[in-house]
Amino acid sequence: MNLQKTEKTCLFIDGSSLYSTSRSLGFDVDYKKLLDFFAAKTHIIRAYYYAAILDTEDYSPLKPLTDWLSYNGYFLVTKPAREFTDSTGKRRVKGNMAIEIAVDMMEMAPHIDHAILFSGDSDFRRVVEAVQRQGTRVSVVSSMRSTPPLIGDDLRRQADQFLELSALAGNFTRRQTENPRPVRTNAPPVRHPADQMSEPDEDDPLS
Repeated sequence: MNLQKTEKTCLFIDGSSLYSTSRSLGFDVDYKKLLDFFAAKTHIIRAYYYAAILDTEDYSPLKPLTDWLSYNGYFLVTKPAREFTDSTGKRRVKGNMAIEIAVDMMEMAPHIDHAILFSGDSDFRRVVEAVQRQGTRVSVVSSMRSTPPLIGDDLRRQADQFLELSALAGNFTRRQTENPRPVRTNAPPVRHPADQMSEPDEDDPLS
């Protein structure tokens, strides 16, 4: 892992992506330890955390986390998640923060040396390339140790550095989950967990 203490660095954390990936690998993230881990290895200018939140209820299960993050070193970016019923009558939830992440990466690129993106969505390849053209190094944090892999090949090849989440997990694990979320081995390739419209999951804060 190539992190330099002299580099001005920003973290761009797609909350839904990191949640889905860590759960599939069998652990929960301790966000204090995560920030401390990277701050010990590089000069953190800002740590962005992105979350799409359902606003149909008076209380969101994500609120304790987002409140804590906003008071403990993270710059919180949120927007309402979209909830609807499909043609089969099933409840669907979709919350994509890609535009918000891309805009912030482009705006911060002239002011930093290194951007660390927590996402595996190949749609970010173009913005990674654009940020690199401004002289900013880009690392991507996701996982290949799942079936299917949660990092797109195009994004992994474009990044200056790919960081395997499972290899870093020991530095910021809150607790091991007893029963990691099963991953369907016969499932078609996925674009990205945050962009899938799926049935509510009782373990998912957005459900």
